[in-house]
Amino acid sequence: MCKGTRLRPEAAHVFIQSVADPKKRDSLINPNIIELTAMSISEAIEFFVNLDLTKKEREIAKVILKEIESRLIFMDNVGIEYLQLDRRANTLSGGEAQRIRLASQLGSGLVGALYVLDEPTIGLHQRDNDKLIQTLTELRDLGNTIIIVEHDEDTMLAADYIIEIGPGAGVHGGAVVVSDYLQKLLNAPKNDSKSVTLDYLRGDKEIQVPERRTAEKGAIKIRGGKAFNIKNMNVDIPLGKLITVTGVSGSGKSTFMYEILHKNLLARMDKKYRSAKTYNAKSVTGTEYLGRSILIDQSPIGRTPRSNPATYTGAFTHIRDMFAATSEARARGWKPGRFSFNVKGGRCEACQGNGVIAVEMHFLPTVYVTCDVCDGKRFTKETLEVYYKGKNIHEVLHMTVEDAVTFFKDVPSIYERLKSLKDVGLGYLELGQSATTLSGGEAQRVKIASELYRPHTQKTIYLLDEPTIGLHYEDVKLLIYILQELVERGNTVMVIEHNLDLIKSADYVLDIGPEGGAGGGTLVAKGTPEEVAENEKSHTGKYLKKIL
Repeated sequence: MCKGTRLRPEAAHVFIQSVADPKKRDSLINPNIIELTAMSISEAIEFFVNLDLTKKEREIAKVILKEIESRLIFMDNVGIEYLQLDRRANTLSGGEAQRIRLASQLGSGLVGALYVLDEPTIGLHQRDNDKLIQTLTELRDLGNTIIIVEHDEDTMLAADYIIEIGPGAGVHGGAVVVSDYLQKLLNAPKNDSKSVTLDYLRGDKEIQVPERRTAEKGAIKIRGGKAFNIKNMNVDIPLGKLITVTGVSGSGKSTFMYEILHKNLLARMDKKYRSAKTYNAKSVTGTEYLGRSILIDQSPIGRTPRSNPATYTGAFTHIRDMFAATSEARARGWKPGRFSFNVKGGRCEACQGNGVIAVEMHFLPTVYVTCDVCDGKRFTKETLEVYYKGKNIHEVLHMTVEDAVTFFKDVPSIYERLKSLKDVGLGYLELGQSATTLSGGEAQRVKIASELYRPHTQKTIYLLDEPTIGLHYEDVKLLIYILQELVERGNTVMVIEHNLDLIKSADYVLDIGPEGGAGGGTLVAKGTPEEVAENEKSHTGKYLKKIL
């Protein structure tokens, strides 16, 4: 009845009179509330600024217009001008939702408040970073205190005070490495601090541009790509390279990768989705050069406490085999299943091998408490009496990956899997660490690690969406090395990315834009990072030029 507008017909018959159309300055429109909220934030700003009101009408609407315009301008200042006003909240990315909340706080005009933000630059292009930093500075100047957990260089350099926690991750972290005013730290002698972050901020260390770019090995050719804001896109994706898809927030990067490229790759390579249909494009050719398509996103590697890095990589299967092969286990007639917490037998049935018991809290999140029967050890007392090289199954699962690599160095089937976890920078994780406690970036790197030890008999294209989220300079450097290693093995890696260090290290760049929302969806620039840096139409090129 309402045709998706969620309003009664009577509400749609109220119009704002005589307003200049932001798209056609010489015409007049009279929108209702449905048409008005369908505008993007940038269109709405221009709409209200150009309201054609009499002196009396403007006096009446003065307070209302001030409130509307200030809120719209705040959202524009934090780089979400491309969003439509009626955009559903559950379709927003985490970064977009965080910036909307930030804009509402700035508009409230509070003084003396403490704001704590966790990586507000997630998903932001460098151009939008500048807007965000300006907004945070204004919030500070009002008399507020802002604490930000952040890895973005520009944001750190805009800070007044720096606190670095480290020096490493996991068991190697937890200490305050430096804590002082930024300028004092930057001007201090290098030897006075063990801070790796300061080495990068001073320019003493940097991620180097590769000496050579990888040669092309065929190409996927997409013609007439069209989905959401993508407009009839024609693009060639060179294979056998590290490719970054860049552009400002909302320009259409994810739409291009997920709705056009990924869907068509699934239709041609995955038995479950196989179809002769071409999705969101007139034609897609060149997939015959590939054997597999793997999407490595930041979704959890498991949704229960029983899922962990050891089970995901397959190392736990071989660890159970080693325990079952011990003389004690053979004497008791136990098989590998005895050492699994997924099946009955050796696991603690009170917690079903989880180590914790979920307590449902009405109107509150579920609370997990340590199992009082096994004391969080997951297995029965009898199962824990079997030892391999002096450790029982619980003690092995509580080893860090670094320790386990040494412990299982003589068992290739386990060693190779664990070494791949260490190689991607996850040596600090425990083998049995619950998947529900891993960050999105950690989950993504566990997935990358599970690909590193596989024999590559097929040419694979890996699709990643902002893998540098939550990563320090050193982690980004390691990630680039790992992605380049996948390429060296004859594979193709395509990454949606805003991190300039990764972009400059790529073999090929596809820059989509030029703006977000309706102003995006076209291929602005393509080629090596150096070629994109020379393209004056590319916002990404502008920032690449500064660092190349």
